[in-house]
Amino acid sequence: MNRLPAPLGSRIDRSHRIRFTFEGKPFEGYEGDSIASALAASGQWVLSRSFKYHRPRGILSMTGADANALVQLPSEPNAAAERTLISEGLRVSAQNVNGSLERDRDAVMDRFGRFLPVGFYYRTFMGPRRDSWLKFWEPMIRRKAGLGVVDTRAPHRHFDKTHLHCDVLVVGAGPAGLSAAIAAAEAGADVVLCDENPEIGGALSYGRYDPSVLSGLSSRLEALPNLRVLTGTVCNGWYEDNWLPLIGGDRLHRTRAREVILATGAIEQPAVFRNNDLPGIMLGSAAQRLIRHYGVRPGDSAVVLAAHDDGYRTALDLLDAGVSVVELIDPRSADEASPLEAELRGKGVAIRKGATIEAAEGTTGNHHLARVRIGGSWTACDLLTVSIGSAPAWQLPCQAGGKVGYDTGTQMMTITLPQGSVHLAGAVAGTDEIEDAIADGQRAAAAALSRLGHAAKVEPPVTPKTIRPRYVQSIVADPKGRDFVDFDEDLQVKDLQNATKEGYREIELVKRFTTVGMGPSQGRHSALATARIVAEATGRTVGEIGVTTARPPVGPETLGVLAGHHEILERRTALHARHLALNAAMKPVGAWWRPYYYGDASNADKAVREEILAVREGVGLLDVSTLGKLEIRGSDAGEFLDRLYTMAHANQPVGRVRYCLMLNEMGSVIDDGVAYRMAQDQFYVTATTGAVARVYADMLFWNAEWRLKVDVLNLTGAFSGLNVTGPNARQVLQALESDIDFGRDAFPYLSGREGTVAGVPVRVMRIGFTGEPSYELHCPSSLAPSLWDTVMAAGRPHGLRPYGLEASRILRLEKGHILIGQDTDAITTPDELGFGWAVSKKKPFFVGKRSIEMRARLGQTRRLVGLEFSAGARNIPGESCLVMRNGAPVGQITSVGYSPSLKRHIALAYVHVDNQWEGSRVTVKCRNGELVEAPVITHAFFDPTNARQEI
Repeated sequence: MNRLPAPLGSRIDRSHRIRFTFEGKPFEGYEGDSIASALAASGQWVLSRSFKYHRPRGILSMTGADANALVQLPSEPNAAAERTLISEGLRVSAQNVNGSLERDRDAVMDRFGRFLPVGFYYRTFMGPRRDSWLKFWEPMIRRKAGLGVVDTRAPHRHFDKTHLHCDVLVVGAGPAGLSAAIAAAEAGADVVLCDENPEIGGALSYGRYDPSVLSGLSSRLEALPNLRVLTGTVCNGWYEDNWLPLIGGDRLHRTRAREVILATGAIEQPAVFRNNDLPGIMLGSAAQRLIRHYGVRPGDSAVVLAAHDDGYRTALDLLDAGVSVVELIDPRSADEASPLEAELRGKGVAIRKGATIEAAEGTTGNHHLARVRIGGSWTACDLLTVSIGSAPAWQLPCQAGGKVGYDTGTQMMTITLPQGSVHLAGAVAGTDEIEDAIADGQRAAAAALSRLGHAAKVEPPVTPKTIRPRYVQSIVADPKGRDFVDFDEDLQVKDLQNATKEGYREIELVKRFTTVGMGPSQGRHSALATARIVAEATGRTVGEIGVTTARPPVGPETLGVLAGHHEILERRTALHARHLALNAAMKPVGAWWRPYYYGDASNADKAVREEILAVREGVGLLDVSTLGKLEIRGSDAGEFLDRLYTMAHANQPVGRVRYCLMLNEMGSVIDDGVAYRMAQDQFYVTATTGAVARVYADMLFWNAEWRLKVDVLNLTGAFSGLNVTGPNARQVLQALESDIDFGRDAFPYLSGREGTVAGVPVRVMRIGFTGEPSYELHCPSSLAPSLWDTVMAAGRPHGLRPYGLEASRILRLEKGHILIGQDTDAITTPDELGFGWAVSKKKPFFVGKRSIEMRARLGQTRRLVGLEFSAGARNIPGESCLVMRNGAPVGQITSVGYSPSLKRHIALAYVHVDNQWEGSRVTVKCRNGELVEAPVITHAFFDPTNARQEI
């Protein structure tokens, strides 16, 4: 066991042991252990096989930012073993192996590297036939290169989304981020601080630093109620206007911040030499994380490659952990002394200056490091820690408009941001020391607070940053190769040099030809070395080469996080409780719960027919709150609707209501409703329940495109609607206290009025969906229950009865009115519906106009008509039953139902265009296969002259 005693192991709970398996073998760890740390504690250092050559790979960074430690879980491929916690009974297996992890049959690929040069696939898989790629090569390559297996039977997980708003978002809870967040919060700003790690502190949590620094910052942070800390949460991108997705486990925080401070730190870089990928070779910070976070001894006998003070700190930590440090190799000259050098020498560690690691060799099968070559001689060791420098975490800054440069004086990558609401702090801004990082965080906070109009509580100290020139490794291709630059893609120095010889001199082209930086690490450990190799090969500077474009997401994200929760969205109208009190049978219609009918389920058919007859003979009341309600305001409101809908609205008189038919660019019908012109510059437009979201989105899109002087407001949830309909509807409304004259002449058909009814402010439209006198009363949703109760009471003497969705469906069917989405499909045109009357011939433009004209020239093949079945018919076809002509299907039933008013079944159906005329008979195939005939009806089934709605 490589487990170290407490207090080392800040993330683990030693009182709780957890058993799991890896490659079928039992292992044990503690609660809080990652898969990688638990395996390392048990001496299992090989975690995976490499992508191309199937070489053994192990821990590199302990940050989960590379492909070395990707493993397969039962329901999740490509899990980062360095970050994924163990759980009881967890089954873990290696990826990209053929056979087993220890005996991978595809490891033979490592011997044939000379036959697989970079870009070979572009020239190799071209034959022998034209379809060889699809039929032979691609399936074979996919079998060999697959890194994981998706379990299509995996159980669903709960995913969630939240919305966060704050004055200042600080990304990164290291010393700079903590300092910035505290300074901003102490000045009164609303602050959110996020970090991908399970604890705050960054390098302070695992590095060799005074613990009082972190404890002091932590105590100040805990005293600030306006500072929210999200640990275990990664900021996975920056988007326009400071919109940032924060992903914590299975939850996505959609975050909008007024100011953003990026304290994302720096990324430690590996060294390039032969066999630099062997298990047992890791970054110095990885060894420190194993020691302090997990209490794991990373080896027994170590060589430390240190080109700056962090490497010396790593060596001291290894000594404290009981690791024998054979030698510290400092490639810098003798005159560049570290302040920690004397302490190390005092502990008996030999320090060799001006040397470097030239190569490494492994045990049998390269399963672990065995020795390294320094200055031509070999030194035995089982651990090599590498601390030669770092690169700023450039991904988020670049997405926010930053530019990556290179300072030849300090040999450092630099990032510059345009002045604005995004600020850099700490190592990402180039600071070296902890004190400088803390001061830099305060400076960034002061800049953000200044833009917010806040004054910093404490002025940031004005001190020059302590920046010393960085060591730059001389990267020369090893004659024997296997000097890896990109571990994810198995790319060696010669691969990148050969790419430049092929003519790919620009870094973006090198990336695409070689795939460097395309793996899980996204160039974190290879971009700087690649830029240096390309610069050397092309005779340019590193600054001229730069790095490839950093696009979101910054790290991996599951599709489940993007999709959100699986729970069905439910919406209820303001009258939901009233429906339940009336014993309504509620059914979901899209997201809305609506009354299907009122009464006992055992008498459902009877209840529906009584509701229909109540509307036809007396008066009914329907909750139409689910209708889309959109308000269009502005001097161009009429012009805007003229362009969106097929009818003319610019000349629509104030106080009148007009039918609306909306098409898409293809000329297909996508929605209908009515538009009530309330004023010269104001329209109130309804849309269908299922389409209002799309209609609203389309309105916003076209408004942005056309730049007309209009505002669009979605009032669907804010307003509720009641439809009072039937021969006695007017008498019911006239019985209520109102400043609206509901008289026949004062309030004609297709008119609208504003006023109050029973003390409730309403917008009333007289329409005719049922074919009876109908008044839609729209009011604020908070007042809808009161209005419902008042109308119910006033209608009681007139036999008023609430009716549900099924009765409404039959009532409109009796009038031959369509339902969008039921009687239309994705290609339905107005002509196919017989809606030529609803399309203006005078308007020069509306969305879909050109398309319906072009489609009309192609000719029409179908038409929606009415079908009537004889009373007492034995076999009635259902919806979607086919309409046949000469033995072939030419259409289908779209709506069918029994009309108690007509005492027979009626239907709407698409028929062949030659059968659209009154008196034609069409054949319909029933569900049982029987063919029945029905006559075509080209007018409304009930009250074809529409006399009733003019009562």
